[in-house]
Amino acid sequence: MTGRVATLWPYIRKYRRGLALGLGALILKDIFGAAMPLVIRGGVDSFTAGLQLASVLKFAAFLALLSALKGIFMYWMRVVLIGISRDIEYDLRNDLFGNLVGLSSDFYSKYQTGDIMARATNDLNAVRMMLGPGIMYWCETMFTLVLAIGVMLTVDWRLTLMALAPAPLISLVVVLFGRRIHERFEAIQKMFSDISSRVQENLAGVRVIRAFVQEEAELRRFEELNQAYIGQNIRLARLSGTFMPLLQTLIGVTFLIVLWMGGYRMLSGRITLGSFVMFNTYMGMLIWPMIAMGWVVNLMQRGTASLKRVNELLAAKSGIAAPPRPAAIPHPLRGEIEFRDVELRYPAVLALDTLNLTIFAGSTVAIVGHTGSGKSTLVNLIPRVMDPTAGAVLVDGIDIREFDPEDLRRLIGFVPQETFLFSATIGENIAFGVPRASRQEIRRAAEIAGLAPDIDSFPKGFDTVVGERGLTLSGGQKQRTAIARAVLRNPRILILDDALSSVDTITEESILNELSAVMRGRTTILISHRVSTVKNADCIFVIEHGTVAEQGSHAELLEAGGYYADLYRKQLLEEELEVI
Repeated sequence: MTGRVATLWPYIRKYRRGLALGLGALILKDIFGAAMPLVIRGGVDSFTAGLQLASVLKFAAFLALLSALKGIFMYWMRVVLIGISRDIEYDLRNDLFGNLVGLSSDFYSKYQTGDIMARATNDLNAVRMMLGPGIMYWCETMFTLVLAIGVMLTVDWRLTLMALAPAPLISLVVVLFGRRIHERFEAIQKMFSDISSRVQENLAGVRVIRAFVQEEAELRRFEELNQAYIGQNIRLARLSGTFMPLLQTLIGVTFLIVLWMGGYRMLSGRITLGSFVMFNTYMGMLIWPMIAMGWVVNLMQRGTASLKRVNELLAAKSGIAAPPRPAAIPHPLRGEIEFRDVELRYPAVLALDTLNLTIFAGSTVAIVGHTGSGKSTLVNLIPRVMDPTAGAVLVDGIDIREFDPEDLRRLIGFVPQETFLFSATIGENIAFGVPRASRQEIRRAAEIAGLAPDIDSFPKGFDTVVGERGLTLSGGQKQRTAIARAVLRNPRILILDDALSSVDTITEESILNELSAVMRGRTTILISHRVSTVKNADCIFVIEHGTVAEQGSHAELLEAGGYYADLYRKQLLEEELEVI
């Protein structure tokens, strides 16, 4: 547990002054509260000596003053300590998000999105409850116990020891139940992550679910998960439901001991009536701390279980990191790219096998090959979305692992195979990565991508909200938005990974004509299954089984009669059949 909580020390140190202020208010509140039974004892004992109005008013005024001071410091205790728990939650959430956005793709292949969301919301809230109410009430409980027991011992140590006799049993119950609560809550959080992941997948794939008429099947699967989650929560509720009454029973036994033993000692003249009333008042004060102890243990166990899950995300490190002393990127960047003996191995497959390939600065090259041949893997190495298992990727003769990845990526315009748009306006999606772009620059990028006519037909133009993941746009519109986003960055290296697959050949030709001016003088890499997209490239590379099988111009590869020539003949035949 100590190792888990160690994560929080930097945050606690940051707010140490506020915590000291809050704990100071807590101590003063408990001191004024602990003084009240002493005033009551003095008042009761003075009444037994003879009832006088002046004495009643004096003790009443003193009690009112103590109550007011206790209330003031209780207010500040809660405002400061609960407020700091919110501040720590805020810092934790920012650090957690900052770490998540910097992690490489291998991390996201291990964790489901729903699981990450559950940890960033539900678990983080449990950690806050541990830091705020948990620590506050734990300190209040401990300090109240020390003050009350200290005063009680000075009055009658025998009665105090008898009153505290059930305490070891209370502690044992707290420890045993606390451990079981911790285990069950950890299981509940894991199940909540599974439910969140299921919901996220279903919402993201709602069109597929409807297309295959799987609504009922998915609903049944969700009900099974939900039923198991409810069942686990009911088990925890039963455990907590047993814990609290048992704790209150033990507290009731303590009261019985005080009433029996205290009454006997008062009747025998060993303590005064005022002391007997004071003892009962202190026991009344200790009821909440004893009950709160069980609640605090519950919060602490839940918080530590959740902190363990949050720590896994905070401790995750990106496999793609900047070197301690990054090399300066050549200025201006020419854009020559070399793959030297590159090998990349996934757990189950060898994606690239000792691949050697050179792309000259300012040239336009195309990469073609069968599905799964390693084309996308190859271009993902350039912006360091992943690193090779062996070999090196060089830009302008320098291994890209010597650069800061962020500096390198600023010079690359990348349109990935899977287009992702944010739930924002179409203008904001195009300007993503160039936040200060003018409306004219955004429009020019849209024109190059062949998207401007579509945008002009939208009711709100560039201010049209595209919906989550670009739900309101067609596949071709989403791809063209992604192209416009890459072009707007004015990159030295432009990578289009099958970025025209969802547009028709006429639109494709129009986009390529507009892009020709953009590609001039830049290093451009085109990946496509269409010969019409790649035929005008300076050089075409055919990738098979993770290595270069053919390379050359369009004419040279047709003459060679290999995979590219076969692909060209098949697509030519398809076009002729379409005409017929």
